[in-house]
Amino acid sequence: MKEISRRKLLGRIATGSAGLALSSLTAQGQMNDVAQQTVRAFRGQHQPKPLPFDPAKLKGISEKIIRSHWENNYGGSVKALNAVEQRLAQMMKEREMPAYLYGELKREELIRTCSVVLHEKYFANLGGDNRPGGKGLDLIKQWFGSYEGWEAEFKRTANALGGGSGWVIFAYNLHTGEVHNYWAADHAHNPTLGYPLLVLDMYEHSYHMDYGAAAAKYVDAFMQNVNWEEVSRRAEAAMKVSLA
Repeated sequence: MKEISRRKLLGRIATGSAGLALSSLTAQGQMNDVAQQTVRAFRGQHQPKPLPFDPAKLKGISEKIIRSHWENNYGGSVKALNAVEQRLAQMMKEREMPAYLYGELKREELIRTCSVVLHEKYFANLGGDNRPGGKGLDLIKQWFGSYEGWEAEFKRTANALGGGSGWVIFAYNLHTGEVHNYWAADHAHNPTLGYPLLVLDMYEHSYHMDYGAAAAKYVDAFMQNVNWEEVSRRAEAAMKVSLA
């Protein structure tokens, strides 16, 4: 009986040890899987999108400034975002990290992400001949009464940013179902659930080569090149996911 009990006990210990080892390996594997899945969010592999129009054919905005804007400002933001994401991936492996240091990097992540998105929206809504129509114009008439009234308010908002930095974002709010011309002081300012329909870059790098400090002339030139088919495409997409 003692021998049998001893054998049973040893067998149970062996089985238990094997189970613990298997559980440990499983837990470790799960931790590795989670780490890999998390780090994917910080892969840092963004690539600049090519210009969707011929920059030599814009009215009142030179090819030189468009190419400089695309390469240096937008391209710089893409590179910076990749660098920030790669650093965040490294930090995921660090057990201890001062909150204030991590917070600064997360702030940069937000700013660089917004800069990339807004620049891509900006370039994508250029290259047109400013013929308002489609769902974009329908929304303008619904909420501003007329295209002329909306345009005047859009330009006024843009000129309020002249000589400084920021964006004008004509957006459909997925929460309220309304459209507004929003004033954004920098890359990180946009209304919650605001879906950009038309984006105007008002940082000086967008116009200083062509117009110096005459920001209003740049705003007028921008309006001549709006691609309203793109604006309407965004409006239709926004309304499909509207929460209002």
